[in-house]
Amino acid sequence: MEPEAQGSGTSLIKTVLWLVVLILIVGGLIIYGKKGGEEKEASKEPIKVGVMLPLTGDGAPYGEPARNVYLLATEEINTAGGVSGQPLELIIEDSKCNGKDATSAAQKLINIDKVQIILGGFCSSESIAATPVAAAAKVALFSPGSSSPDLTGISPYFFRNYPSDASQGKVLAEAAVAKGWKKVAFLQEQTDYALGVFKAFSARFTELGGTIIKEEVPSNTIDFRSVLSKLKTANADAFFLDPQTLPVAERVFKQMQDLKWKPVLMFNDVVGGAPETLATYKDLMEGALTAEFTADPNNPKFTKLLAEYKTKYGVDLLYASSYGPTEYDAVYLIKTGIEAVGNNGEKFAVWSRTVKDWEGASGKTTIGADGDRIGGHTLKIVKDGKAEVMK
Repeated sequence: MEPEAQGSGTSLIKTVLWLVVLILIVGGLIIYGKKGGEEKEASKEPIKVGVMLPLTGDGAPYGEPARNVYLLATEEINTAGGVSGQPLELIIEDSKCNGKDATSAAQKLINIDKVQIILGGFCSSESIAATPVAAAAKVALFSPGSSSPDLTGISPYFFRNYPSDASQGKVLAEAAVAKGWKKVAFLQEQTDYALGVFKAFSARFTELGGTIIKEEVPSNTIDFRSVLSKLKTANADAFFLDPQTLPVAERVFKQMQDLKWKPVLMFNDVVGGAPETLATYKDLMEGALTAEFTADPNNPKFTKLLAEYKTKYGVDLLYASSYGPTEYDAVYLIKTGIEAVGNNGEKFAVWSRTVKDWEGASGKTTIGADGDRIGGHTLKIVKDGKAEVMK
């Protein structure tokens, strides 16, 4: 009987072992399946991208259409399946076109929202202030509007798809000399963007033998009559207005009319890209020179943007040929970059320097090693309240 009992015990042990193995296998499959489901669910979580732009104050005329463009592009991307299957979510902060608020906005987006990429700033002062904050956290800062030459090569974490004002100032200086102008009266708003335009214009104009009579005004200036009267007495060949925002420019133009001063005008792309302002003051501006970064009006991606913006928001896109296309492209470039290297600020910043001939609404984009878009501004002249390419 001993051998039989031993065989029966062995069989029982084997059965128990097989049951244990079967339970482990089934349990593992359940856990794996649950984990796979959780990972699949996690992959559908939105990719958060920070946005900094001026939504209040004098910079709001830039920020409001920019926000609309960003949301339009994001909606298109998400409708088409998102970024590698994940929806894109914009976390928008008001950076108010100044360094202090931009710094606060960047800190909030990085430390609280945990973003890896920030779209912005728009104003140069925003980007200059936010860049060290982003760089310290290894977060990429991508601007479609900041154009100060001081941003060129500022950090490996910063880049832009809007060209530096080094080209804007150079184009206008050379145009002034070609016109035979030897002395230019210059009124600059005290901001980083406007200073960048002045530096670029001044460097080239004086290099070519020109003289500049310059005055500066704070952004909150209301009464310009004394400074305008001073510049008027300089008897310059032309008057260059270099504002940061349209409200400042329009206050200046109104007071020039009050003073009955109608000089030969030059101005930066803030005014040159504002069709309503050009139309309102068309008598004052006839023959004025400006320079803009301009999208090709025959580019199908550009015409599609204009049509879809008008359909969605019921109005024409402000700064349609300059900032609008670069803002639209910026969202799609973020999609392209994340799909290439993932949602990682450090990798995205490195990837940005590999962008070459990327085709969008603003044309072909190539980013140089210094983070600047390669390309420049086009000289324009105002005729009958409209800015057109100078021939």
